Amino acid sequence: MTNTTAKKWAVDTAHSSVDFSVKHMMISKVKGTFHEFSAEVSADPQDLTGADVSFTIKVNSIDTRSQDRDNHLRSADFFEVETYPEITFRSTNIKKTGEDEYEMTGDVTIKDVTRQETFKVEYEGSGQDPWGNQKVGFTADGKINRKNYGLTWNQTLETGGVLVGEDIKINLQIQAQEA
Repeated sequence: MTNTTAKKWAVDTAHSSVDFSVKHMMISKVKGTFHEFSAEVSADPQDLTGADVSFTIKVNSIDTRSQDRDNHLRSADFFEVETYPEITFRSTNIKKTGEDEYEMTGDVTIKDVTRQETFKVEYEGSGQDPWGNQKVGFTADGKINRKNYGLTWNQTLETGGVLVGEDIKINLQIQAQEA
């Protein structure tokens, strides 16, 4: 079904973020971000049920505040960025769950493995910036299991358990401008 009130939106990467966290040594969490990403969005921000969303993340832009860890994440042990430089998402179904709240299901592709994942999305509002541009804001949260995408490297700890958790929590803060 085509949404006739849908407009094209360009993600403002200077006012947006793609962040993640993962359990480390089973006692704490390591947080990181991807600095390079883009999106193609066609949506009526007042009703996302008819939206079309495509998202691309440049894996090489990963930043966990540790150069050694980032280089390990880029290696064949994890993302293998020379062969698989991007993570992608393409929406397939969006369901309204409350006022300004949605569940967005789509195809996530990491290392040529595609699986359906669902993220909670909240419409944060809209407004006009000082230059007359219409802006909208969204938050998206979800969780994926890294092993489902072939990201299986780990190390057993002497005290029991493992170095890296399986579940990756994802948080997106998105500001977009009418394109």
